[in-house]
Amino acid sequence: MNPTLASLICACGIAGLFYLDRDSSLRTSKALWIPVIWIWIIGSRPVSDWLGVNPGDYESQFEGSPVDAAVFGVLTAAAIGVLIFRGRRTRNLLLANWPILLYVAFCLISVLWSYHPDIALKRWVKAIGDLAMVLVIVTEPEIRDALTRVFSRVGFLLFPTSILLIKYYGFLGRNYDPDGGQMNTGVTTNKNLLGVILLVISLGTVWSLLALFRDKGKPNRRRHLIAQGVLLAFEIVLLDMADSKTSIVCFLLGGGLILATSLRVVRIRPAFVHMICLAILATGGLAFLTGGEGDVATALGRKSNLSGRTMIWSALIPAAPNPIVGAGFESFWISPSVLIAQDTMRSEGWWHPEGLNEAHNGYVEVYLELGWVGVVLISLILVNGYLRAGSAFRVNSSLGALMLAYIIAAAVYSVTEAGFRMLDPIWDFLLLAVVGASGIAAGLIRSEKPSGVASRSSTAKKTSASDILIPERKSIYTAFNQLTR
Repeated sequence: MNPTLASLICACGIAGLFYLDRDSSLRTSKALWIPVIWIWIIGSRPVSDWLGVNPGDYESQFEGSPVDAAVFGVLTAAAIGVLIFRGRRTRNLLLANWPILLYVAFCLISVLWSYHPDIALKRWVKAIGDLAMVLVIVTEPEIRDALTRVFSRVGFLLFPTSILLIKYYGFLGRNYDPDGGQMNTGVTTNKNLLGVILLVISLGTVWSLLALFRDKGKPNRRRHLIAQGVLLAFEIVLLDMADSKTSIVCFLLGGGLILATSLRVVRIRPAFVHMICLAILATGGLAFLTGGEGDVATALGRKSNLSGRTMIWSALIPAAPNPIVGAGFESFWISPSVLIAQDTMRSEGWWHPEGLNEAHNGYVEVYLELGWVGVVLISLILVNGYLRAGSAFRVNSSLGALMLAYIIAAAVYSVTEAGFRMLDPIWDFLLLAVVGASGIAAGLIRSEKPSGVASRSSTAKKTSASDILIPERKSIYTAFNQLTR
């Protein structure tokens, strides 16, 4: 087919998906477009890359692109302006998520011992945008409506376009890995980045479809099912084309968790949720502790050393400049310490180790940048987020299940990929899950009436609309009391 004709069909298809999924009953503000545009960018490629003005490797590593800096700066400023207008809700949610504030504060402090403090500070300012976008989403009038629209707006644009680029514009949609093998990248620059944006949006699509199947009285339900079903089909096809095994496994784990928690037997017995989550984490942890990661990797079509990742980790960990506080926020890869790791890898036969710019493990990455203090703070975010998501499940099983899926997926994904880095979709959606779960559990975020989940030893109590806590009626003191129960 002629590429121009294919582009026209793709554009009509995208417009058709938006038309099929239109819904005037969803309560969202125009400000929701700010995080949508942000996710479009971090889930594809930098604006400078689309415009063909991307700086060279050295400039990109140290200075970055002024075009990208301007775009991210405008979006961040717009998001902060919205959050100032939503002041009370924003303040309460930030205080309720003190582990994230601790982590962000330590990242700022670590700029002091960074090898390039000016660059580290610029990156920290840019990283604030991730949290700002998350807060814009969760402070919308209805978080369920906001999430539904984010998933659709991102997926409808990026995924059909990815298929178009892979099939008809190979110079944009395909690339080569370090070993010379061809990889499908779609709208992104790397198959792993394509895999991770597919992962986070696909989990949202599964959640949206499940909600549609359960809500038989929803107006125009059939056309919404068609739009979301087509989107899920695109996602499954692209996951296979991207061949990102980590994202595929995490999608299966997260999607399975969403489906399992939708069963009535689980909804009425919330303890089952913890059993399912712990079983997922225990299985993966046991595989690594017993040396079974090689067998798992082989079963997934990868080398027994996780495609060279174990060699990378063994070279990077001893190169950390300070095991307690690390090299400074986003600074290890621009510090002299990276040369030590490159020499080690080169002596072990690694070809062009200077091309490596991540540890392919989120926990190792944090250790290199922020030391054991950073690892403890990330662990605190994960554990606190998981506990809050469990509490949110008791308030609203549907939203709670989605938050749990993102937290579990991020924890597993970061075992073989750097999942805790700024401007990474999995990091943004982890923050979204933790902040959202904390807000729902404390009553700071408007939610639907409780789904009837109650312990077996107590009688379910009916909740009227007036009993649902609204941010404007909620004090910080009461929120903290609920969080510490």
